[in-house]
Amino acid sequence: MTRRSGHVRVGVIGGGQLARMMVPPAVELGVDIAVLGESVEAAARIAVTEVGDHRDLETVLAFARGVDVVTFDHEHVPQPVLRALVDAGIAVRPGPDALQHAQDKLVLRRRLQELGIAQPEWAEVADAAELADFLDRVGGRAVVKTPRGGYDGHGVRVVSAAHEADDWLADGPLLAEELVDFRRELAQLVARRPSGEVAVWPLVETVQGDGVCREVFAPAPRATALTERVSREIAHRIADALGVTGVLAVELFEAADDRVLVNELAMRPHNSGHWTIDGAVTSQFEQHLRAVLDLPLGSTEPIAPWSAMINVLGGPADGDFDARVPLLMADQPAAKLHLYGKTARPGRKVGHVTATGEDLDDAVYRARAAVAFLLD
Repeated sequence: MTRRSGHVRVGVIGGGQLARMMVPPAVELGVDIAVLGESVEAAARIAVTEVGDHRDLETVLAFARGVDVVTFDHEHVPQPVLRALVDAGIAVRPGPDALQHAQDKLVLRRRLQELGIAQPEWAEVADAAELADFLDRVGGRAVVKTPRGGYDGHGVRVVSAAHEADDWLADGPLLAEELVDFRRELAQLVARRPSGEVAVWPLVETVQGDGVCREVFAPAPRATALTERVSREIAHRIADALGVTGVLAVELFEAADDRVLVNELAMRPHNSGHWTIDGAVTSQFEQHLRAVLDLPLGSTEPIAPWSAMINVLGGPADGDFDARVPLLMADQPAAKLHLYGKTARPGRKVGHVTATGEDLDDAVYRARAAVAFLLD
């Protein structure tokens, strides 16, 4: 791969929808994008894509030598590969020291504990006896998670007896957490550049189903000034302490006792921030590019009082969106449709719709109505 003379090139490892959504702001900023995708299908969705295994050091090194900075569509690049890139003098943002906290939930829990940041009660459990002890401590039910690789509900299980995690324990220690009694789930998105500048978007509410984000409301309705301030402070402190470069999503529980607890982190653009494409002055994708290139960050102000983002999960029975998209556009001309070029299957995120406006209920209705045209 060669660079065009005078053009900055950002290399994105991973060929999913997050890489896809970085392309439009890159064009506007005059930045070239190169993507290392994991499959031919992924390559077909991105303008400039190489196909290769993100776990293979030589493949990743060859890709990285043709770009000015490497960033990510996912957090699954192995630490030895990341550190080899750094040793080769390649700018990796976020770097391996930061990214390990998004790759390994036990590493994250230990670090948050060191920082004194509120989180659910937790323990590392290596066998059924240790899990049984933890269950006794937290009232008989707990969440167990595989430390690495889980997303969208994968690698997460609620248990009431230690033997219910025997299959996972056979593969190594697990993270056990208290089953938090929460009112709702929130997310705080923040961006940080290497020079230390930080920009924070409004706190949002996320609605989950079967471990998958289904809806996002921005800003989080009924959030108190205290909750908003604490959430901002948590995200800012984590970004600084971990040395994050780029977008960081901090997923939070608003507990029934008013605590704000850190659930998980995503160290890249995140589903909870898709509303920013149509609902904020600077989208999370433009901001991520600015941050990894150490450019001044853009305004995070909303362009409307409310935004509602609804995910398109699965698709119509015949798998054919083509006939439905014009119906959606005619019925909801103010709704913004984003399709990811993916083949639909049950529960798979294949797109999202955002509606903005003066009234949250109206925005939610319009976004849901638009999605219904695609799925019904």
